[in-house]
Formats: sequence, C-alpha cells, structure tokens
Amino acid sequence: MSKIIFNEIQRKQLEANPNVASVSDRAIQYHAEFKIRAVKENMNGKGPTQIFIENGFDLDVIGVKKATSSLCRWRDTYKTYGEQGLLEERRGRGSTGRPSTKDVSPEKKLEKAEARIKYLEAELELLKKLEELERQAKKRY
Repeated sequence: MSKIIFNEIQRKQLEANPNVASVSDRAIQYHAEFKIRAVKENMNGKGPTQIFIENGFDLDVIGVKKATSSLCRWRDTYKTYGEQGLLEERRGRGSTGRPSTKDVSPEKKLEKAEARIKYLEAELELLKKLEELERQAKKRY
C-alpha cells in the first residue's frame, strides 16, 4: 500500500485520465490495455517515468516510485502469465487462492494422510525424548 494519500483534487485529476479505471485515497487501478501497452513499451526500452508522463500522469501527484513499482509488477505478471495475466483480476473474490481439495484423487488424499501421520509420529517421538531429558535433568538437581 502506498504512503501517498490522494486528496480530492488529485483523485479527480487521476480519474480524468483515460488510462485509469478507478482511484481510492491510496491506490490507482489502471485499465488492462494501458498496462499491456506500458509493459510492451518498457520492453522496447522506454523507462517507467517516460511511459507514465507520455500517458498523461503527473509524477508529482503519483510519485516516481509508484510508476516504477507498478511497471515492475506488471512486467513480472506479463512474463509469468502473458497478456491474459494483465487482463484478468487475480486478487480478491475472483481469485483462485489455494488449490481446491475437492478435485484431489483418492491416491493423493492417501499420500497426504500418510505424510501427515509420519510427521505427527515424528513430533510425538520428539516430545517423548524431551520429556525424558527433563526427567533426567530433575533427578540431577
């Protein structure tokens, strides 16, 4: 989350930009088309500040760090998921989150259960050893 807090005038200025989807007190949501265009321009050699200025952003309002960090994040997403990664919202309710356990095969469930049993048995053995060491230490004193 940004340390910059936008006032009402700054929010209206940012909302007027065609590349902005929405603005809150601290965050700017950009249109996916802008993100894709910005990543491609950046890969062709343009810097983040130049890209944001050419697309109508006042860096005194949003800050140079926001432009740089946003572009870095978009570039990583683009490399991992391609254009589709920037078109889809992967946060919040629509997010996939952890893999679902509903679609797990019985073999996989058994494998996970056996691994958990093995872990718990090892933990129990460790606790037994600790208790024995504590008993021995009490006898000495």
